[in-house]
Amino acid sequence: ILQSARRKRVGMMNKSSYSFFACRIQNLFLFSQWLNRYTKLVAEKRGSSVITLIDTAATEKLGKIIGAVAEPSDNLVLTGDLGAGKTTLTKGIALGLGIDQMIKSPTYTIIREYQQGRLPLYHMDVYRIESGADDLGLDDYFEGDGLSVIEWGQQLGEYMPEDYLELVLSKDDQDENLRRGDLIASGKQAEAFKARILKAWEVE
Repeated sequence: ILQSARRKRVGMMNKSSYSFFACRIQNLFLFSQWLNRYTKLVAEKRGSSVITLIDTAATEKLGKIIGAVAEPSDNLVLTGDLGAGKTTLTKGIALGLGIDQMIKSPTYTIIREYQQGRLPLYHMDVYRIESGADDLGLDDYFEGDGLSVIEWGQQLGEYMPEDYLELVLSKDDQDENLRRGDLIASGKQAEAFKARILKAWEVE
């Protein structure tokens, strides 16, 4: 009888755990869908230029173009849900700059520097920055001699660069490989940067 009661309790616990995790996964999925729609709406309201990326190869190709046309002190803010293609794009940017080093996520280091290419690449992930952004000396990167690529850049708030180009990457609800890229310029240098990217993309 005791063994039967234990088995029954264990079975109830397993069902409860399964329901809990299933609910968490569903909530994360729904949040991801909401965030994806929200970023699209924000991009549309801010007057963006749209690039359609049919697969990861197209995302990397866009990255190569960005790296090829970048100039010193250009700043690119990458916005998008997890899995939207930010890392793939950054790898392409490195190749476009002539950098063949392995590109690693700067999630925990915040900033990774690559000096090998025709311009330095400053790859930043500021998602976890809650305070102390002013202690990182970010202006030295933003106004320096390289290209700054800032993932989750909107997290910086008042410490955002004064002039930057934002690329919003959005997933497609129907096609898991399809991405929409919205380019939104803030500042004269960013406008020129965007124009060079769009011109090169059309030629390609």
